[in-house]
Amino acid sequence: MRETRILMGMPITVDVGTAAEEALVDEVFAYFEDVDRRFSTYRTDSEIAAINRGDVPVSNYSSELRDVLALAEQTKEETNGFFDIRKPDGSIDPSGVVKGWAIRNAADIVRRAGVRDFFIEAGGDIQSSGKSPSGMDWSVGIRNPFQADEIIKVVYPRGRGVATSGTYVRGQHIYNPHDTDHAVADIISLTVIGADVLEADRFATAAFAMGKGGIYFVEQTLGLEGYVVDVNGRATPTSGFGSHCAP
Repeated sequence: MRETRILMGMPITVDVGTAAEEALVDEVFAYFEDVDRRFSTYRTDSEIAAINRGDVPVSNYSSELRDVLALAEQTKEETNGFFDIRKPDGSIDPSGVVKGWAIRNAADIVRRAGVRDFFIEAGGDIQSSGKSPSGMDWSVGIRNPFQADEIIKVVYPRGRGVATSGTYVRGQHIYNPHDTDHAVADIISLTVIGADVLEADRFATAAFAMGKGGIYFVEQTLGLEGYVVDVNGRATPTSGFGSHCAP
């Protein structure tokens, strides 16, 4: 069973095989709805909004929020500060880690139900497992950031996570914490393959903030591969990226 719904401000697709899994699909979407209620920076009733207003003391933070904040701090340390959920105005926006974290947790819900063949995508970030309904490995297309209907690379993650950061859909929304006065303008799209979607997502955000140097960070980080498209349309893969493109 494959279904797409608009949640968390983006299309989310869940594919768990047969129609007999309808209740499981509903459970996964209910989880994403709960994540949105807690972490949305656009909802005035979210936990994040309340924290940014100063309405919630640290002692009252939910366990989920504490988990996300710990992951954000870990990523900040691992990327030399290029990942930072604190915005220039002092508010916090954990979106750069929440999406991958939520997809990973949704995948765990599916696994606990005994399903081994599934595909979950939220806003271009993907966790898959096993085989597609056709019996083939799941495949993921990387879009041409200059022409949305063109696929420039096809990746076969085989259980790994895939995440793409870029400015071609939402415009400039990723900034370099070390230089907040200038937008990241030398690259357009950066895709990362990691051990799971959380690893891919958090490092894709940080690597994009590094600009052209981000692909070298991905190259040097154990367990990651990447593919970047710069402002001139030139693509640069990491040395091991091609191994994930063979069917």
